[in-house]
Amino acid sequence: MEFLRISALLILTFLIVSNGSAQQSDKQMEQIKKLLYQQQQDWNNGDIDAFMEVYWKSEDLQFGGATGITKGWQQTLDNYKKRYPDKATMGTLTFNIKDMTKHSRKVMSLTGSWDLKREMGDIGGHFLLIWRKIKGDWRIVVDHTSARS
Repeated sequence: MEFLRISALLILTFLIVSNGSAQQSDKQMEQIKKLLYQQQQDWNNGDIDAFMEVYWKSEDLQFGGATGITKGWQQTLDNYKKRYPDKATMGTLTFNIKDMTKHSRKVMSLTGSWDLKREMGDIGGHFLLIWRKIKGDWRIVVDHTSARS
């Protein structure tokens, strides 16, 4: 009888801990989604500087795209401003999340698609973002974005 009582207590403890972990994971995913959709809003407001706030402000930030790998936050910002010099070029951005995966307490990946509606012609593609929790905040540390052909 004592064995059954201890077993039931262990199972109950496991279920409570598992549920707490799932809730924490859901909360982290919601935080990242909120940041991504804030980026979308910042872009649509024509504010590349605000859009970049979610990226890791480090020379170790990696951005991969059609022209290769860019290292560093400032270079990534400069490239965005060169490629999208005005609101007309920036258009209206829409993100569509396809998948989010928790790799650890402090690392998540997010895959999705992006679309820009513009008078000069619509473009879009796919992205893979690696997010890391740094000093309590979620930051994009790796961004690989490609355009659809």
